[in-house]
Amino acid sequence: MTAKKPHRFKPGQSGNPAGRPKGSGLSGELRRAIAADAGEIVTAMIQRAKDGDMQAAKALLDRVLPALKSEAAPVSLPSLAAGTLTARAEAALAAVAEGDLAPDTAAALVAAVGTLARVVETSELLARIEALEASTKVAP
Repeated sequence: MTAKKPHRFKPGQSGNPAGRPKGSGLSGELRRAIAADAGEIVTAMIQRAKDGDMQAAKALLDRVLPALKSEAAPVSLPSLAAGTLTARAEAALAAVAEGDLAPDTAAALVAAVGTLARVVETSELLARIEALEASTKVAP
């Protein structure tokens, strides 16, 4: 049998604890090259956008203005506040059918009702398990 060669490093000990310096690769070189001419690049992009280059305009606007996200207005639906979880989900769907609620808002509400149902189910299961454990414990 051949003997195992001893390892130079202990398990969990790196042979290069500092690692490769940040920015030492190709992407680091590219970042430094761009940074050196960033002002001129931005000025050229702005000029191209002004000259009608839609890709340049889009690239600039994407960096400056965040994309708009839909934001639902608060709604008041008293029928969602009470009743069974099924009744609450049905109330949201009925509100869409009546034109009182946007479909995406109703979808979010139905998803929230589903999440609430899972929370209630977990809570009830936990209570049942604890009751079973308490009833099966033998007194010392």
